[in-house]
Amino acid sequence: MVDAAGDLFAELGFQATSGRRYPNRQFENKEALFGAAFAARCQQLIPQALFEGIEGSAEDQLMAVGSSLLLRPDVRNVEAMIMADMTSQKSLSKHHYEAGPAHIIAQIEVLLRQLHAKAVLKVPDPLRSARLFAALFKGCDLLIIARFDEARAEDDNEIESYCRSAVAMFIAAHGDPLGRCLGVLM
Repeated sequence: MVDAAGDLFAELGFQATSGRRYPNRQFENKEALFGAAFAARCQQLIPQALFEGIEGSAEDQLMAVGSSLLLRPDVRNVEAMIMADMTSQKSLSKHHYEAGPAHIIAQIEVLLRQLHAKAVLKVPDPLRSARLFAALFKGCDLLIIARFDEARAEDDNEIESYCRSAVAMFIAAHGDPLGRCLGVLM
């Protein structure tokens, strides 16, 4: 039921989806069903394995995470739907934040803790650094381009170049103690 609700919400948005289409005995209202559907969709789109199974240099790992925040069409579609519904459904804000941005930031924080523990980067405040890393990608104008100009988003050059620059800047700010991951800056 949650998957079917997620499909309907993704297709129609929260406002256009009727709670009468599903027997909501499991959920007290449409907001609760939407929250469960959104959380399930976020788990599908940003699985923990995306962050845990990444191999390669710090640059490779951070590039994989950062570019997925900008380039994955499924992520962009869900975000666009949520943003459209957020203006009229303030009660959904908490569900959106916890299942989406907070989850992503927590996963980035885990990756940064691992890189710090391996002495690949110096990350004394992994939560703050995770927020800053996410902001480099989610706060740039390329997010809007990726969302609304598919042709330009599919031409990786501009977006990939930005991702590489953002990752290089992030790595430089977090001191590469052994000089292992700054090849992009040299």
